[in-house]
Order: sequence, then C-alpha cells, then structure tokens
Amino acid sequence: MRNFDYCNPTRIIFGKGETDRVGKECQKLGKKVLFIYGGGSIKQNGLYDRIMKHLQEEKLVVYELGGVKPNPRIDKVREGVAICKKEKIDLVLAVGGGSVLDTGKIVAAGAIYPGDPWDFFIDEHKIPGKIPLVTVLALAATGSEMNHNAVITNEETLEKLGTHNPHLYPTLSILDPENTYTVPRDQTVNGIVDMMAHVFEQYFHPFPETPLQDRWAEGLMKTIIEYTPRVLQNPTDYDGRAVIMWCGTMALNHLLEEAGGGGEWTCHPIEHVLSAVYDIPHGAGLAIIFPQWMKYVLDVIPHKFAQFAERVWEIPRANKSDQELGLAGIERTREWFREIGAPTTLREAGIGEEKLTEMARMAVKSGNLGVTKVLDEKDVEEILRMSL
Repeated sequence: MRNFDYCNPTRIIFGKGETDRVGKECQKLGKKVLFIYGGGSIKQNGLYDRIMKHLQEEKLVVYELGGVKPNPRIDKVREGVAICKKEKIDLVLAVGGGSVLDTGKIVAAGAIYPGDPWDFFIDEHKIPGKIPLVTVLALAATGSEMNHNAVITNEETLEKLGTHNPHLYPTLSILDPENTYTVPRDQTVNGIVDMMAHVFEQYFHPFPETPLQDRWAEGLMKTIIEYTPRVLQNPTDYDGRAVIMWCGTMALNHLLEEAGGGGEWTCHPIEHVLSAVYDIPHGAGLAIIFPQWMKYVLDVIPHKFAQFAERVWEIPRANKSDQELGLAGIERTREWFREIGAPTTLREAGIGEEKLTEMARMAVKSGNLGVTKVLDEKDVEEILRMSL
C-alpha cells in the first residue's frame, strides 16, 4: 500500500428535507450570493422557488447565473466570474449536477484571480483559493459535491480539460435525495455509469496490497448494481435514490484513490475528447469506452479482472484462467450497461470513424495516458476503433 496524505474538508448535510437549510447555511458565509443553476429543470420541478424562498427569508442579496449546460463551457464561467467581481459576491451557491457544481467551483476560484479562469486548466497551481462555495446536489453522478476536481469545455479550442486543487473542495454540500426524483431516466443512467466509471478508474491499477481499498470499491460497485433497477423502476423510491446518491459521492471523494490505493484515469481523458468534439453525455461516452479499455489492458493485470468478475459479478471460476474469467467480467459489464440503457458502441451514439485519429491525437496532447499500460496515440486510436 502506498504512503498517503488525505484530507477532505467538505461538510456534508445529507437527507430528506435538508434543502430547507440552504438559506441559514448561506447566511453564515456572507450576504451577497451568486446562485448558479442549469437549463431550467430546477424551475420546472419547484427547487428554484424553494431555494429562493429560503435565501430571501435570510435577507440575502441574490444574483443569478442560469443556463449552465452539460459539458459546461468556459464562457459561462467567465460570465460568473465577472458578476462576482463587479458585485463583490461573498459566496457561490451551485444547485444542480456535476456541470453546475464544476462551474461553481471555477467561478468561486476565479472570483479572486486577476487572470482568465481557463488558466486553471493549463496550470492547476494558479488556483489561488476561492470564495465560499455551497452546493445543493440535484443529480447523482460526478461526486463534485465532495471532491476537488472540475472539468470545463473550451469551445474555441475544442478542449475539455480537468483540473484539481485542494481549494476546489466545496465548503458545504447539501445532499437531499428527493431532489433527484424528477431526473429523467437517461440522465439517471448516465450518472450511474459515471459513478461506476469513477470506481473503475480507482480499482483497476497495478499497485499491490490494497485489499481494504479493493473491498471498498467492490462494495460500491455491487451496491450501485443492486440499487440501479430500483431507481429506474421507481424514480421516487427515496431509499433507492438515497443509496445511489451516497454511492456517487463516495465513488469520487478520493478516499479509494488517495488513502493508500491507486488511480488509473485513462478512460476519462479519452472520453473528455469524445464529448468535447461530439458533445455527447459524459456517462454515455464512458459506457462506450471503458469495456474496450478493459480488454486492451486485460493482459497486464488479469488477476485484478478475475477478482472483479468473481467478487462483483459473482461469476464462478470453474476451470477458467485469470484471463478468461476477467474477460467474462468485462463482457458482463458491457452487457449491464446495455441492460440499463447506456450505449455500448460509438455508432449507437451517431459517431463514425471520421475523427478517430484526430481525437486520439488530442487525447495525448499533454502526454501519454495510463498507469496499468501506458497508452500513446496509436493505442488510444485502437481503443476508439474497438469502440465502433
């Protein structure tokens, strides 16, 4: 097991009805609030009005930044930063899914930075700190509510880049499972794929002697698999939504990776290029790419894939070799993605082979990818071609 130095400063308030604490909690952090949200679903389901009511009850001055899109754009971040600087905003309140939360993180950091917030994606060390950030989660997926990551798209350069820095942890995150009742089925599926992919990235690695971290990861994966049918069949199943929401948070608060485990993080940068070029949902892209990457690296850590097949999918070993058992687990994963309604080929998502070479080159622009097997441009292109 590796040495580690782990700290997660985000305060979590979890449970039914806890959204109603948002006004009082924001009031503790300042008077002027920038309220960031997405494309309007929180207005349709009543969450916007509910939050505004509590902010107004505390006599907070509220400015708004709506219209954050999936695969959030740097232009929207710049707009939010400009509001913060002009109006001397005290805190950012981000209400929505990962796209809104990531936008909120970079706006909160950009509020005290003299330059362009895109700088943070070129050099994470330029992140100077942030003004307080409160999040209200409305889509279980990215884990942004309890991590120090953010991913933003630059449409001018066709880049979708991530950054991370301890300053980006939210100050407070309110997780109320009832806020996810109205999430459409396809978005629920994409979120579930995303959280599974986060666990995959921290589970399939070559580092030895991580038995506790492995079982944490396996427990998360088995729980997600068990509870997915419940939330798809009954979107207002409170306990089902609560379990899935907490799984998404735990899947990427970096406990698995930073507390002595390991991390791969190969499929995410490949998918980031895919969704930057084609603007497909992040979870859909991961469902397509991950099983093919698994096949591509199976020969390097066959024992880990065999363990995955046995412990997570409960596939009996019988007389199978590690490689054979591992391949059975990979195929079961792809089958499960298909069962829950995620695409498993690029062509299903309307993507052909025209830009595969270009996307492979973009994926390794900052260097080769991977830990288990180091991937260069040709490797990435092969994985993309396998994904057709």
